[in-house]
Amino acid sequence: MATHEDITERSRQETEVLQQAAELARINMQFDAALSNMTQGLCMFDGKKRLVVWNERYAELYRLQPDLLKVGTPHEAVIADRISRGILKGETSKSAAKKKIASLNQLPQDTASCRVDEFSDGRFILVTRQPMAEGGWLATHEDITERRRAEAEIIHLARHDALTELPNRVEFNVKLEEASKRLKRNGGTITVMMIDLDKFKVVNDTLGHPAGDKLLIEVGKRLQSTVRETDVLARLGGDEFAIIQEDAPNQHEAAIALALRIVDAISRPFDLNGNRASLGVSIGIVLAPEHEADPEGLLKRADLALYDAKANGRNDYRFFGNELLEVADTQRTAENELRDAIERKEFELHYQPVVDAKSRMLCGVEALVRWRHPGKGLIGPDKFVPLAESTGLIAPLGEWILRQACADAVSWPAHVKLAINISAIQFKKDNLFEIILATLVETGFAPGRLELEITETSLLENQEAHLTTIRQLKNLGISMALDDFGTGYSSVNYLANFPFDKIKIDKSFTQGVLSRRDCKAVVASTLALAQGLGTVTTAEGVETEDQLEYMRDAGVDLVQGYLFGRPVPISQLDLHATLSPREMVA
Repeated sequence: MATHEDITERSRQETEVLQQAAELARINMQFDAALSNMTQGLCMFDGKKRLVVWNERYAELYRLQPDLLKVGTPHEAVIADRISRGILKGETSKSAAKKKIASLNQLPQDTASCRVDEFSDGRFILVTRQPMAEGGWLATHEDITERRRAEAEIIHLARHDALTELPNRVEFNVKLEEASKRLKRNGGTITVMMIDLDKFKVVNDTLGHPAGDKLLIEVGKRLQSTVRETDVLARLGGDEFAIIQEDAPNQHEAAIALALRIVDAISRPFDLNGNRASLGVSIGIVLAPEHEADPEGLLKRADLALYDAKANGRNDYRFFGNELLEVADTQRTAENELRDAIERKEFELHYQPVVDAKSRMLCGVEALVRWRHPGKGLIGPDKFVPLAESTGLIAPLGEWILRQACADAVSWPAHVKLAINISAIQFKKDNLFEIILATLVETGFAPGRLELEITETSLLENQEAHLTTIRQLKNLGISMALDDFGTGYSSVNYLANFPFDKIKIDKSFTQGVLSRRDCKAVVASTLALAQGLGTVTTAEGVETEDQLEYMRDAGVDLVQGYLFGRPVPISQLDLHATLSPREMVA
């Protein structure tokens, strides 16, 4: 007897089960591969806080013992093992383990969370928990040590000077803010010093920027040797440094002692790869709470004291005094007044003739600015030009002078040249050539009739760029004159390096040439130098016939001074009358 049963459906179901089992095995293999190749450690604990899943990276990070790597291991056992074997930074006692477990148990079970654990070997592990719907959690453990180091490096760079490794302005302000809060809360004292190097730019320009950088590093080291470990020394930028000193015994005396140590340390010569460099240092000192307690006020007062030190001989220190605030307020008022005067066009140009020393024929005119003050009357340039230069207002004022003078002189006789003074601040600007070119185009003034006068101080820095600017101007046909010759640092050097068309002998030598041997020597050497270079000379400040006769006989080409006319407004400038030698003699 035989039975015949249709098992097609059963066979199909068995086949499906086998296929599902194979698929599940494939998925498990992929899951195992994924777990094994994760850069993060991974673990899963169920609702009863028992270990369910983990990967090799998790076991490797925490150096887990084999007896713990099994399903069902309690979470508390894993944490206790981690602490007792000193994996985590901190205590390894049982009480420490209990505290850690208690803190982890307080974490919310239904929301995601993350924390950073610091290992005893210096590593940092980011632990991220993700709750599961049926209880328990899935956690990833990522080694972020390199990220932390990179972040710390970024923070360090953001708060420290890259060259000297000293705290920078940002960090200094933070430290000063913290010190100020401690002062207001607990009392005590704060001394703030602003430090500025004297003659650093000269060293930087003559020996080059690499030598300048090395010098700043050495200065930082010497300054560091003068302060206490608890003091804050910062480089604020350029050649400016600052110090915060808290709770020094005998604050005033301690500040003086520190300032003297700094002056002594910086005054000693520096060896820069065989080149000897000498610096000075100016220091401004403010005391809290005696002078001020607010950080902003302390900085302002320290700066004022520093400016006072620089204005009174340099290489010294000055304490803040209330009179400095009065001076600053006066300066600020004057600056605002000057700014308003530029906007209201209260300035006017006066013109002084320049004549041929032999024929007394007019050959040029120098433009000189005056301020027609509504309350003080006519003010000379010596009263406001230094302020304009120190505040940067000389730039708009200088542009107006250039534009107005060219517009005034465009209709003058073709042989009459126009001389205009260019300040050191203007000369340092990158757009001087473009400004002059635009002015010539706008006014229609011939470049060959324009003469620009600059002083030696304009050439102290960035000489290569200045030489390029001078060559560009000369290519237009503009003449260049070196003004106040003999009063600067190294006049002969500038004449050798820069293509000047004219040398202007300073009026101090002209007015002393009849009675002083040193003035005669300067005039004689200047004329000999000019003759050798083929350069025209002008003697400024000629006020008497005897001075004119001496300068003419010595070989001066052109003369200028009260003997031939004071500076006058354009309405009073009679070019045609001045052109007559007979009238000039009369």
